[in-house]
Amino acid sequence: MFLALVGIRRVVEGSAYNQRMTALILFVHGARDPRWAVPFERLKRLIAARSPDIPVKVAFLEHAKPDLVEAASELVAAGGRRIKVVPLFFGRGGHLREDFPRQLAAAQARCPDVQFVVTEAAGEDDGVLDALATFALEAPASLHPTLK
Repeated sequence: MFLALVGIRRVVEGSAYNQRMTALILFVHGARDPRWAVPFERLKRLIAARSPDIPVKVAFLEHAKPDLVEAASELVAAGGRRIKVVPLFFGRGGHLREDFPRQLAAAQARCPDVQFVVTEAAGEDDGVLDALATFALEAPASLHPTLK
């Protein structure tokens, strides 16, 4: 399961985070339908607006491009030397336990002078879970168009 991150913590420009971090990759599952990626592109734009000095890319596990290796290579070509990978998955299932390590190893092999750091799965973060609980309880709802 994956998630469009709704509870990202506010990053303040000029913070220690910005001074240490060169680039950010939002690592997502991917889908054949390009509309699926729209929330992740919105998240990418939100992050870029909050921290314009941090290059950010969305990378896909499957079904879309760029993959992790391509996204990392693009960031390195732009001068990145440290990349923080944020898996936007609800938990650490098979994709994060098996597929992600292979892609990360390939990215490290392609970009050997880069330091890669990886966060926990977004859905395992208390702040994200709290934001999702709030959303579930407070989001307006209506019948889905196909149910009317």
